[in-house]
Amino acid sequence: MNNLNRFLESTLLRATMTASEVELLIREAIEEQFVGVCVPPFWLKKVRRELGEESIQLVTVIGFPFGYSDTATKVFETKKAIRQGADELDLVWSQTAYHSDMNWPKIELAQIAKICHEEERILKVIIETANLNEQQLTEACLICEDAGADFVKTSTGYASAGAKVEDIKLMRETLSSSVGIKASGGIKTLDFALELIKAGADRIGTSSAKAIMDAWRKG
Repeated sequence: MNNLNRFLESTLLRATMTASEVELLIREAIEEQFVGVCVPPFWLKKVRRELGEESIQLVTVIGFPFGYSDTATKVFETKKAIRQGADELDLVWSQTAYHSDMNWPKIELAQIAKICHEEERILKVIIETANLNEQQLTEACLICEDAGADFVKTSTGYASAGAKVEDIKLMRETLSSSVGIKASGGIKTLDFALELIKAGADRIGTSSAKAIMDAWRKG
């Protein structure tokens, strides 16, 4: 693989993150030409300004980290993030509605997918795989695809577990080839990142993107 950097989305979503950490994230992303950087909405305008014309996707999160917000709030967050320069929106779906056997997650996702696509933005839906059994994971993927999601993403990083190879394999078997998979949560090493890519992940969201690239260059 000669383009590992184009799988890596460098992520910084800690409660205590500082401006200097954000600046380092941007510098490393430009140096390594990562496919994207993922930051909280608070930092969107700064990162958009600093990235300039770089071919790096600016990613942010909506309804993070539990997806509890109502649809109107998520719609507002989405529209504001787009105005502030986000290229891709990582939306935490309504876990509470899904686990209550409501049809609401699909309705909500379809509404937000429409907004994103009208603005030529990418919607990635975080389904929090740690909270799903195999049957639920398959169902969740199909709901996301039917609603118009561009990617299905494993984790926020705030659940009991993050990305797993077996989950990625099941997701790839379930989703059509037109829907991407973003593996995230607990991805710290090169070997694990490569396992996930081999299993079917199109993106790797990680706070260890630079360390992974350094390990890859060392062979």
